[in-house]
Amino acid sequence: MNKSTHAEQFDDAAQQEQAVTFGMWIFLATELMFFGPLLFGYSYARSHFPEGVAAASRHTEVVLGTINTAVLLTSSLLMATAVEARKTDATQLARHLLLLVAALGIVFLVIKGSEYRHEWQERLVPGAGFAFPDPRHASAAEIFYFLYFGLTGLHALHLTIGIVMVLAFAIGLSRGKNRFASAERVEVAGLYWHFVDVVWIFLYPILYLVGRSG
Repeated sequence: MNKSTHAEQFDDAAQQEQAVTFGMWIFLATELMFFGPLLFGYSYARSHFPEGVAAASRHTEVVLGTINTAVLLTSSLLMATAVEARKTDATQLARHLLLLVAALGIVFLVIKGSEYRHEWQERLVPGAGFAFPDPRHASAAEIFYFLYFGLTGLHALHLTIGIVMVLAFAIGLSRGKNRFASAERVEVAGLYWHFVDVVWIFLYPILYLVGRSG
């Protein structure tokens, strides 16, 4: 196992690890506050304009959204494996896995960017130029797409932070900075990465699958 030092305010490395992990859980709980207002807005729109929300959801790129879901699920598996590899001092394996995790995160952003580009071309970005194919649901659709861009954009921002963090640890391991990319820090990064993935697993059905079941 990795022999890690601990700060003077902790009795041992195990106590420090527990404190760091607990701190990350508290941080992730506060991060939900960013998504809360948008999710509340979505719930309101879904309950008051169900047909309009369903019609707008059917115009999302469900194939690309599904591919991105598979990409993030795969990245979570690799991230969990990287954490275990780091704990057992399999440094090179952990480094390669972290690089793969970051690469999959970038793939997700590229695919998401292509979705945004298509939606821009289809004039589905809320604003003066918004033009929904079905005029009956245009107002509800504009609300949906406002929430869609807000939720997915906020998620993409969090994912970008996760990519930078994972890359930093991968580079640290490649340069022999094992203390910087300690097992505890990589594990905390893993918690953050899984949080971002769970958020997407929640967003995927409410944004892409509404109105497609029947």
